[in-house]
Amino acid sequence: MIAMRASDALPQWLLLDVPGEPQAKVTLQQTFAQAQVHGLFGGTEWQSLHEHGPLLVDLRSCPALADLCHVDGQRWRGLLVYSEVSANTLLVHLRRMLTATFDLHRVLLSYYNPNTASYFFDACDTRELSRWLGPIRQLHWFGGTWADRAMGCEGWQRLCNPGLAVEPLQVEETLSAWQQERLQTCLLEHHAWQWQQSIGTDYSRIWACQQEGLALGFCERAVLDGWIWLRLQYPDAEPVQPLSGLTQQERLDSLRLLWQKNPR
Repeated sequence: MIAMRASDALPQWLLLDVPGEPQAKVTLQQTFAQAQVHGLFGGTEWQSLHEHGPLLVDLRSCPALADLCHVDGQRWRGLLVYSEVSANTLLVHLRRMLTATFDLHRVLLSYYNPNTASYFFDACDTRELSRWLGPIRQLHWFGGTWADRAMGCEGWQRLCNPGLAVEPLQVEETLSAWQQERLQTCLLEHHAWQWQQSIGTDYSRIWACQQEGLALGFCERAVLDGWIWLRLQYPDAEPVQPLSGLTQQERLDSLRLLWQKNPR
């Protein structure tokens, strides 16, 4: 991915990340009512989430919004799509990208989120990019990783389709090991970002606590959260190995009791 130049031609489409920025949908409806809009989840297995799902906006029907997306990418979060194909052709491809196999499980791939995109597409080689982008010539977005967002260093990203002759994307594409690893990192860094937003603690400190907890075997979400809160209360205490208890929660509880009695 490379930085976007201000001189680049205007995109034809905006894939608006409504789940990540709900207010943008309200602004779209109130200020740009003339824009032609298609719900990405419509007609898919994610239909029940249609009202709260991403929107594909035809920017050719609303040039003013196309200009605004470049000026205020933080408010209009999503992907700017450069593709000359019809709406139906583009929607078929974008909807095919929604469902993938992750660690033997079928998942909704939220590639339309600019933070998720910064992990996922970065994990694609040239052949994978050619398949995932399909009829899309370029993607632009304002974003970065969740760590970038936490530290205030997001920026414009641009992704170009290598255009290799490849097999079409499968309906339920199996993600590569590197794609799965990057998405797992995305989930962990998002979790740390949520903690930072909640309590205002330095992101790097939250991330270090989280990594320490995972190393101790606290991988269940509720237990990992309990560990982070405990570690923030006792930053200088040392975990005693092995921790007593059969379950993750029991081991965390035993550690909490130990630190309450002897914090050092």
